[in-house]
Amino acid sequence: MNACFNGLSSLCLAVGYVFIKKGRKKAHRTLMVAALISSSLFLAGYLYYHFHAGATEFRQPVWFRPYYLVLLISHTVLAVVIVPLVIMTVTRAAKGDFEAHKRIARWTLPLWAYVSVTGVLIYLLLYQIFPQKQL
Repeated sequence: MNACFNGLSSLCLAVGYVFIKKGRKKAHRTLMVAALISSSLFLAGYLYYHFHAGATEFRQPVWFRPYYLVLLISHTVLAVVIVPLVIMTVTRAAKGDFEAHKRIARWTLPLWAYVSVTGVLIYLLLYQIFPQKQL
């Protein structure tokens, strides 16, 4: 479910971006709200899962572990950074300060998309491509 919420968030971000470029503000707003909801559901599910299931460590294949760790570290750092950026971006839009919203959204959108897409990739690497055992 968590990977699905992240994937849905990525899709909503991409389509929402296309809509704002086409001037379809209402559709853009709807998709950005959907991205926010799906990302929030992901975060809740992720925290619940890892609280109950424990940690998963990438061990095999050994040759791929350094690449995985670079991906994981960049994802984790940006996942922390993106939360206040999303809050500021949404708040500015909700207040109708669209110039300020647009300035920060230029940073928020690509970082949020990176976090969403790499979240799905991390899931695939850990549980589908190179299944790992729980610790």
